Amino acid sequence: MVSKAVQLTLTEDKGNATRIDHVMGTIRDRIAARQFTPGARLPSVRRAAKTMAVSISTVVEAYDRLEAEGLIRARPGAGFYVSAPLAPLTLNEIGPKRDRAVDPLWISRQSLDAGDDMLRPGCGWLPASWMPETALRRALRATSRARAAVLSDYSPSLGLAPLRELLARRLSERGIFAARDQILLTGSGTQAIDLVCRFLIEPGDTVLIDDPCYFNFHALLRAHRAEIVGVPFTPNGPDLTRFAEALTQHRPRLYITNSAIHNPTGASLSPMTAHQVLKLAEPAGLTIIEDDIFADFETNPAPRLATFDGLANVVQVGSFSKTLSASVRCGFIATRADWIDKLADLQLATQFGTPHLSAELVLSMLGDGGYRRHVETLRNRLAGAMAATVTRLKAIGINPWIVPEAGMFLWCRLPDGVDAAEIARRCLSRGVVLAPGNAFSLSQGARGYLRFNVAQSTDPRLFDVIERALT
Repeated sequence: MVSKAVQLTLTEDKGNATRIDHVMGTIRDRIAARQFTPGARLPSVRRAAKTMAVSISTVVEAYDRLEAEGLIRARPGAGFYVSAPLAPLTLNEIGPKRDRAVDPLWISRQSLDAGDDMLRPGCGWLPASWMPETALRRALRATSRARAAVLSDYSPSLGLAPLRELLARRLSERGIFAARDQILLTGSGTQAIDLVCRFLIEPGDTVLIDDPCYFNFHALLRAHRAEIVGVPFTPNGPDLTRFAEALTQHRPRLYITNSAIHNPTGASLSPMTAHQVLKLAEPAGLTIIEDDIFADFETNPAPRLATFDGLANVVQVGSFSKTLSASVRCGFIATRADWIDKLADLQLATQFGTPHLSAELVLSMLGDGGYRRHVETLRNRLAGAMAATVTRLKAIGINPWIVPEAGMFLWCRLPDGVDAAEIARRCLSRGVVLAPGNAFSLSQGARGYLRFNVAQSTDPRLFDVIERALT
């Protein structure tokens, strides 16, 4: 029989071992997350003990063990330093731990890797059958006969000039006036945002996003080591009171948003909210990235921050993957003239220009008179799919947050107490890829929501699968 004294000693030993493991785990995690890089000095033993609420001896033992593993090394009289090379970056391990099923990169990979027999109402693009296949094939044939430089050479540093001229004219139709040389072509809309982030923020800078927002903003900003702050989103735009509070408390460098056809809610910015956002942003020195990739889906154009601001503190970003082809990678940045050369230099350093062939294809298809007819057809099809999807979802107890005026996204509330992530797991096993709400929510406050792509929700089997999953 073990005495009480021995039991107490064993308990203390176990507790101390747990605390040592905790300290070691914390240091390992911070190294893996690039918060401590090779050569960086670790907190002193006393500081670490105070921060982690453990004894100095616990930290000493933890540091000794990490040194024995070769992860850190001691410099006499100078402290402990990281010595191990960095492990490969794992984005889903940066930030709060949460169920992988609601991780944004998981949703993207499930959607991209789904077989032809899978239904994908959780994805963010149109079905291939909705895209202008005939126009694309015609553009491919025409481009194949272009001069050799188009097929083989790098693009000019700002991208194809005729396409930039065309984009300048298209932007002016929305009240955004940018000269050709204020437009930089990029490899995609995502790359455009990444490039602006590389240009404007440093690790540790604060960036505001909507809550909920497009889930890839979370992943991209984690890759940039930004501090991310969410602002609740309303049917008219960001909550202005919370937006003002975030500016005061966090002094953010950037705000990333969709003004029109917001992803995932489908809402559009109201003129009053747009005016107030800019009024608050200017004295705070805030730059706004306005992701406008859904512009051509609009029936009644919403206000653009870039229109009111004149590209002084707003950067306009767009691409053609939603209306032309996701395979033809081409995006653009429209911004103030004094930033373009610096962004072009940064793009050369990281990508060495833009895809020349893709730009030629986009120019060919946009310049075709059939593009406007194609877009008008898309708007009509999306409107029909929106109405049908709303009706089918309401019939099984799923209700829209709002019914958007245009676009492909429908942000829906599940019956009370239902966990969207659990419904997504059940539906995935039955051949349906869904997009649970918390993947879009920094605060994890959208547990009871799903985002539906109405263009991918036309198969009646979808609603049968979801109804069974709800019961």
